[in-house]
Amino acid sequence: MEIATALGCFVGFAFGGLVFVAYKLGLLYQLFHKTETQSPRHGGESVAEVLRAHGVKFVFTLVGGHISPILVACEKLGIRIVDTRHEATAVFAADAVARLSGTVGVAAVTAGPGLTNTVTAVKNAQMAESPLLLLGGAAATLLQGRGALQDIDQMSLFKPLCKFCASVRSVKDIAITVRKALAIAQSGTPGPVFIEFPIDTLYPFHLVSKEFGVKNPPKGIMGKVVTWYLHNHLKNLFAGAWETRDVSPLPVHIPQATDNQVQKCIELVSRAKKPVILLGSQATLPPTPTDDIRAALESLGIPCFLGGMSRGMLGRNSPLHIRQNRSDALKEADLVLLAGTVCDFRLSYGRVLNRRSRIIAVNRDKTQLLKNSDMFWKPTVAIQGDAGSFLLRLSKGLKGHTCPEDWPQSLKAGDVTKEKANRRKADEKTDRHLNPLSVLHRVDELMADDSIIVADGGDFVGSAAYIMRPRGPLRWLDPGAFGTLGVGGGFALGAKLCRPESEVRFFVFSCFETPSMTPVIALVGNDACWSQIAREQVPILGSNVACGLAFTDYHIVADGYGGKGTLIGREDEDKLDGIIKEAQKETRQGRATLLNVLIGKTNFREGSISV
Repeated sequence: MEIATALGCFVGFAFGGLVFVAYKLGLLYQLFHKTETQSPRHGGESVAEVLRAHGVKFVFTLVGGHISPILVACEKLGIRIVDTRHEATAVFAADAVARLSGTVGVAAVTAGPGLTNTVTAVKNAQMAESPLLLLGGAAATLLQGRGALQDIDQMSLFKPLCKFCASVRSVKDIAITVRKALAIAQSGTPGPVFIEFPIDTLYPFHLVSKEFGVKNPPKGIMGKVVTWYLHNHLKNLFAGAWETRDVSPLPVHIPQATDNQVQKCIELVSRAKKPVILLGSQATLPPTPTDDIRAALESLGIPCFLGGMSRGMLGRNSPLHIRQNRSDALKEADLVLLAGTVCDFRLSYGRVLNRRSRIIAVNRDKTQLLKNSDMFWKPTVAIQGDAGSFLLRLSKGLKGHTCPEDWPQSLKAGDVTKEKANRRKADEKTDRHLNPLSVLHRVDELMADDSIIVADGGDFVGSAAYIMRPRGPLRWLDPGAFGTLGVGGGFALGAKLCRPESEVRFFVFSCFETPSMTPVIALVGNDACWSQIAREQVPILGSNVACGLAFTDYHIVADGYGGKGTLIGREDEDKLDGIIKEAQKETRQGRATLLNVLIGKTNFREGSISV
């Protein structure tokens, strides 16, 4: 009996071990799922089907052999493939689409250096909280780590930058992996996600099988084992690949304030005499339409400071939109609502907030919600939730209640006084170049109501942020908290594709990149200097090293790409309005224009202007 029992246990363990080995080798899956060796289909088709089902209209790319099946399949299904001249530009363009459309922006790049070229753009999207899907090629599954062309550990590179990273190991896994990535990109705090596609998961069976053939395999048992292993790996790659799979969107989770939290905030706001709202980019995120948010803000009647993507939320001349003297307003306010705004360097880490003020903070991200609250400020109510939805519920709960009118009126009066002073600075004359503040005022006055402003640069763009007034929500694009230079070309490309119906765009650049001659207006503030850096470097360190540039003929670049470039100097000051109107006309006719404006160096905040 004991021998029989032991033998039975041994047989059981042996059988279980064999089943486990068969499972690990994929043999059990192969028993129930066919490998269609004659099928001409390829993995790129699975990617394209999921993207189409999720409403993706554009895929931005710099083509490479690793990802060609994705691009070809997307084009066949009606998804527009937009090729750029640098991988970072492709990601910047996808970022712009994500911000303006409320969907996920998609970029596809090749393996190795193609992916490493995107790192800055992906990090920028992460910090700007943009839902973005990066599709990357990779070496074949069996060649990874063996010295294949452009083979590096891509997963380790992107895990710190992305909410989700995955490497597809078989064709059958493509659909669910892409669906999962798209849902994660939009859930919670939006951000970038990355999927790596080894080249053998994207091409058809008959091509991949040729690469798996072993020339002159070792003789004997080892040769047979190697041949069997390769054949089995190939079957696992394609087993069940073309079975019908769900490609529809997975649920997206968006955190919301609780009823108790909203009620507490209603009570706080109703008692406030001098409330202020600081609106950040998060307030523009789906699912709440920006028009509904604007209506809620107008119903509340609370003065608002708008930052990031929320610029333009209240239109051009709203009595509630306060643009100047923010620090003074925050010192006087008895309640501050941080709606998607973070207490980072942009709010002096929270030091600008009055410690006697009641503070309501709403943010999808817990870390951002409480950033620096351990040092410089304390929230009265901290809500991890969607800012846009919260504002609608707050407005509904305060229906019939409005902020005391004298408070926004006093802030607006200060606004008017400050802007009149700034306008006087714009009227000052420079010795030989144009006053940049005057140029920006004139651009703002002539800008069409449907224009989208792309802000890419330092000193000139910093001045533009104070002067130019987006006419509506989602009409301002800047890098965000990362402050990346060079976003302009990609942002402009994505914006134009997203909003082709708009008559004209003004894009304010200090550096110009042309991924393609998209019909936009590029305005270069050419002061032949990195003035934002020189302004502090020279007085502190006594040297202008690396800050001085040349008055480069940027307009010739536009001519070379088939657009129209115009050099604008002091002698053209009286013709500036006509030049701008001509640029608007050119873009309406489908031609890009670049205005290379020679400007004096300005210290806007101190009011000094020089050449």
